Amino acid sequence: MNDHKLAWYEFFAGGGMARLGLGGRWTCVFANEWCPKKAQTYINNFGVGASKTCTELKVDDVANLTAEQLPGTAALAWGSFPCQDLSLAGNGAGLKGRRSGTFKPFWRLIEDLRAQNRAPRLVVLENVVGTLTSHAGKDFPYIVQRLAECNYRVGAIVVDAARFLPQSRPRLFVIGFHSADALPAGLSDVNAHGIWHTKSVVQAFEKLPDELKAAWVWWSLPVPSAPVPILGSLIEEEPSGVEWNSDEQTQRIIDLMSPVHFAKLEKAMRLRKRIVGTIYKRTRPNETGLRKQCAEVRFDQVSGCLRTPVGGSSRQVIIVVEGARVRSRLLSPGEAARLMGVPSTYSLPQKYNEAYHLLGDGVVVPVVSWLERNLLYPLAASCGIPKAA
Repeated sequence: MNDHKLAWYEFFAGGGMARLGLGGRWTCVFANEWCPKKAQTYINNFGVGASKTCTELKVDDVANLTAEQLPGTAALAWGSFPCQDLSLAGNGAGLKGRRSGTFKPFWRLIEDLRAQNRAPRLVVLENVVGTLTSHAGKDFPYIVQRLAECNYRVGAIVVDAARFLPQSRPRLFVIGFHSADALPAGLSDVNAHGIWHTKSVVQAFEKLPDELKAAWVWWSLPVPSAPVPILGSLIEEEPSGVEWNSDEQTQRIIDLMSPVHFAKLEKAMRLRKRIVGTIYKRTRPNETGLRKQCAEVRFDQVSGCLRTPVGGSSRQVIIVVEGARVRSRLLSPGEAARLMGVPSTYSLPQKYNEAYHLLGDGVVVPVVSWLERNLLYPLAASCGIPKAA
């Protein structure tokens, strides 16, 4: 293990996409994932040797972990806790929900580390933007309060993956930096930045009590300038794991389009060139108020947000229009991986739903890399944390 690397803990690890994003300047000394299938993918990709040994990974419910199982003192604890109870598509239970409520046992571990004088200098919490308003707006102040009570200065930003890849995927990142450490110059500002501190972030901040506002930081980050690839460049003509729909199946999807969305399709057909779009099937009220399934198409060269194919969520459909010829099929696992910024060397599950679930639950790799480069590593490196052995 290279002695220049910073140690970190990874909670709710999934397939390890945060680990991919943090890159070579960090060493994961402890990882946790409760789902055996996701854990196996983690092992397949990060295990070492012919036997794929992954001693840092603990496959268990986070509620069963103890601080004694976490080695040493880490520069960072990363927690992408489940979003189902916080998302707009969820049940609205917030942090009281069974899944998103796992934040609480996770934070108990941070509190126990603090009691042992081993608190991570940095904490990153990643989740859906609905966290800012879930449970009638009570969840976000609760999270900020927990961090502030453990002496973290706290700031939140919203980053949309569409700034890096052709996928509309805004996510909230709550970043805590221990107040015992001096905040490096240039990483914070006195005011919100319109790109990263969206209206919902500013409104959530304004609703905080004064004692939590006193712990707040407006993180300062550059705006990415690299060109974003178009969706069509990531789509395979001969995909693996899925097949093209028959003409009849494609027509059934088209028949679900409202006049507004069918007009988008007709416009794409009139262009008489290859146009790639995406479709989600949703349930919407019609003109009489009855709810019916409809197909919503977009041709702006950005895919909709990848979602897990559970709980009634629709799987994303690719539509390719070439004049009068219209084809459709499900998004392939490989295409989903590219939309998450996962490298081609990454080993995906063989089963379609398992691969799509893993990716839909993950964090976009280039977003993590950008955060690491512009905020997380500069913050961690300033702390004088002992490097990983």
